[in-house]
Amino acid sequence: MRVMLLTLSRHFCTTSNNITSTLKSSKTKFPCRYKKATLSQAQQSLTDYLHATRSIPYAFADQISKNSIHSLSNLISKLGSFSSSDFPKKLDRFLRYNPINEFEFFFESIGIQYAQISHLLPHDKFFFSEDGSLLDSACVLYEFGFPWDKLGVIYVESGFLFRMSGSELKGRLCWFQRYTFCNVQIVGICLTFPYVFGVEEGKLVDEIDGLLSELKLVFLDFDLGGSVEGNVDVWHEVCRKIKVFYDLNDGKGKIGELIGRNKHVILEHREEDLIEKVEYFCRFGVEKEEVSRLILQGSELLNLDFEKPVINVLKLLKHIGMSSKGVSDVRKNYAHALGTIKMENLPNVMRAMGLQEWFFDRIKDGNHMLLVNFIESYPNEEHDKVYQGCLKTIRNARTPTHNMSKLNFMHTKGFGENAMTMDILTHMHGTSEELQKRFDCLLHLGIEFSKLCKIITKQPKVLSQNPETLEKKINFLRQEMGKSLELLETFPAFICFDLENRIKPRFRFYMWVLEKGLSSKKYSIASMIATSDKNFVGRAFKIHPAAPKHWFEQFYPKKF
Repeated sequence: MRVMLLTLSRHFCTTSNNITSTLKSSKTKFPCRYKKATLSQAQQSLTDYLHATRSIPYAFADQISKNSIHSLSNLISKLGSFSSSDFPKKLDRFLRYNPINEFEFFFESIGIQYAQISHLLPHDKFFFSEDGSLLDSACVLYEFGFPWDKLGVIYVESGFLFRMSGSELKGRLCWFQRYTFCNVQIVGICLTFPYVFGVEEGKLVDEIDGLLSELKLVFLDFDLGGSVEGNVDVWHEVCRKIKVFYDLNDGKGKIGELIGRNKHVILEHREEDLIEKVEYFCRFGVEKEEVSRLILQGSELLNLDFEKPVINVLKLLKHIGMSSKGVSDVRKNYAHALGTIKMENLPNVMRAMGLQEWFFDRIKDGNHMLLVNFIESYPNEEHDKVYQGCLKTIRNARTPTHNMSKLNFMHTKGFGENAMTMDILTHMHGTSEELQKRFDCLLHLGIEFSKLCKIITKQPKVLSQNPETLEKKINFLRQEMGKSLELLETFPAFICFDLENRIKPRFRFYMWVLEKGLSSKKYSIASMIATSDKNFVGRAFKIHPAAPKHWFEQFYPKKF
């Protein structure tokens, strides 16, 4: 259902350009100079047919014909060869003897993606007259103020409304007026939060009442309504902006007062900008409610460019208040994340150092100007010279696109623009897409982001294996060996050894030695796995003279 709702918004943007492209794909060939006129004639013929022949009120017949381009194009394609002189008569004649499926045209006209319509068509109905409520419900909504081509949003989320009688639906709409909303506000709310129609069905009653109460607080008590002048489209946009922050609160309410006190954020900024900044700060992995509070109370952040500026990590940490000892620890433990970075990568750079929550805490509660002032003061730092030299080498190499793609992958994971990153890059094999899947796999298996970055720094080849292999090794480590993922911090090379021919046989031999009481000495996983075959056999001999024979007969991989 969420996918269908997303496709609805794309459908609403239909223009004369994609109308033309639709006609181009029609089986009936139109000379270019006739396309616009042909479409207009076809729409008028369809309107007349629906009104005069099918007894549909003219205003609604006109809406259906103007907003069902794909269905209309399919209809035209059935006419055969084209002649501008007799096209209108030919179409009228076709409609007279070949009734159309009115539901197909209707569903497209209310904004439902054409590819989804076949799943909605009733199996045993062809005409509106066979359905007692669908068209009537749409007409009631349209007369109330809902845009015809956006009724699909309501149909997808609250289809039961279209099974109501006109009087029932009018009563449902009047119910919203108890909150003292005007019609255009009600339409904006319902298009943005279509589930509000479910309140009288006993669904989400408390949540819906909470939402409407919060909106009343914003619209009336904080007089957002007095600052908004416009039609349904304007109120729909206002409600969508509010929804950005309401969703961050998981629909729990208690966000209305914050929005009301900072209503200039809703009034002055585009929805796209709000979403962009919300997504950016959510990448710090903090509570979503904190993100909404940061942006509403720190609207200056909305004017910043978080893509192009290149900043120095250590300078930023010092600027926002990191102590000298803290800076020293960062230099020592997280050199891979230092140097210059693009602002767009800052959230993951902080995650790579385990500082994401610390950083967010430093800029929240009215301290956001620390970040604003820093970006304005140091908007474009110079790259490290060694990094610049390596970058030039990559660009002049035989496969620059491949290597630049891998380098960009590393930067998006918190690795800075420094010499260490370039050195790590030379040991990583695979495309950026493959590296991404392997990185995500290890995160999914439970390795913390910052620890995974350090593991990669020590042993870049951990990302040279496919996800299935990585998962098998981690599962064996935790389940059969009984070890935690912390082992990988001190022995990251574990992931690089062969599971079937190295890790399993050596570990199981060691367990056999303990089981037989041949030795009580505890060996580290690293010494057990990483030591050479020769030294491993030598150690087995010291444990017991017969142990090597048992190793070779029972545990040593046969292929060797």
